Amino acid sequence: MADLSFVHTHAPGDPARAPLLLLHGTGGNEHDLVPLVPEIAPGRGYVSPRGKVLENGMPRFFRRLSEGVFDEADVRARADELAGFVVEMREAYGLAAPVAVGFSNGANIAAALMWRHPGVFAGAVLWRAMTPLREAPAGGLEATPVLIVSGAMDPIVPAADVGNLALRLREAGAAVTHETLPVGHGLTRPDLDLARDFLATTA
Repeated sequence: MADLSFVHTHAPGDPARAPLLLLHGTGGNEHDLVPLVPEIAPGRGYVSPRGKVLENGMPRFFRRLSEGVFDEADVRARADELAGFVVEMREAYGLAAPVAVGFSNGANIAAALMWRHPGVFAGAVLWRAMTPLREAPAGGLEATPVLIVSGAMDPIVPAADVGNLALRLREAGAAVTHETLPVGHGLTRPDLDLARDFLATTA
């Protein structure tokens, strides 16, 4: 495995399909989402980095000031750093632009990359995401397919916030599908089914 700027795991896959960039939630690591790959995208390769920020010993991709309140300066810096890792991994492994698959904090950093680095992803699956930054996205997301899946009973992500995320990404040009499930913050079987159907037609 290549020695890159993030601790990560990697597995090759069908070269005709875009690889996945797996982005874990708070307290997860580079192995957390790997078992989901055969269920949501059989045959695809992946790269799964570990977040560098520690919150009470739990890995994350950026700092937060409190539950649902982000350190936006850190969001920008960490998004830029992760965008650099995407360039590294593509060069090291000979990969096409990846499709991000992120949960919670991982979905938020994926959204931040789309805010600041349009074109870095071929698409994105955002489970339980929030609006990452108050500033307007840079734009340039034309034809980028994005699936947002939120939970109607999620105690962490306000419905208005995820609605704003979908709106801002659409305004930046992305082709956004937003689904709301009757669930909380955790992943469920319907989350995986929606992701599988979306990824079957994406890159």
